[in-house]
This record gives sequence, C-alpha cells and structure tokens, in this order.
Amino acid sequence: MNITGTIDRPITHNPQKQDPMNPTPAQPAGLALSEAARTGHLAGTENRTREMQLIPEALARAHMDERLREAEHQRPSARLRNARRLQRHAERATLRARRALALAVMQ
Repeated sequence: MNITGTIDRPITHNPQKQDPMNPTPAQPAGLALSEAARTGHLAGTENRTREMQLIPEALARAHMDERLREAEHQRPSARLRNARRLQRHAERATLRARRALALAVMQ
C-alpha cells in the first residue's frame, strides 16, 4: 500500500518520491512496472486514494467560503443595527440636553 500526503502536507518534499509512477530508491524500476502490469488498476487506485485524502481539505474550503458569504451577508444588517443604536443614544442625549436647558431657564 502506497501512502501519499496531501497537497498542503506532502509526505516528502522530494519531487521524485511524490510521484507514485516514478520508482523510488526503495522501490526498483522492475517492481513498479510489474506491479502496475499485474494489477492493471494501480493508477486508478492511486487517484482514488489521493482524492479521498483531499476530501477533508475540500470540505474545509467549502465551509470557509460559506462562512465568508454568511459574514458578508450579515455585515450590512450589523451596520444598520449599530446605526440605529447610535441614533437612539443621540436622541437620549438630545432629550437630556433639552431638559437641562429647560431647568436652567426656569430658575
């Protein structure tokens, strides 16, 4: 069984060892060819294994894209809530100032 890394975390940084079709120093050239010739589906198995290992990365990317879209969608409503809160605060400050002015005029 040939274990491969993911795109972000390869097993090795040596490009010759990352390609499963190229023989590695631990695997002679004759063995790689005979195994491929014997099974006939080595390349398909390798691709399937690599795709299975990349599924969590693809899911994480999709999740983060969805979170970003959701945050961008909520941003205008958050600004509106903040503006309304600041408006209420300003209105209360205006009422306090009017009351203080009215009390000062009455005395």
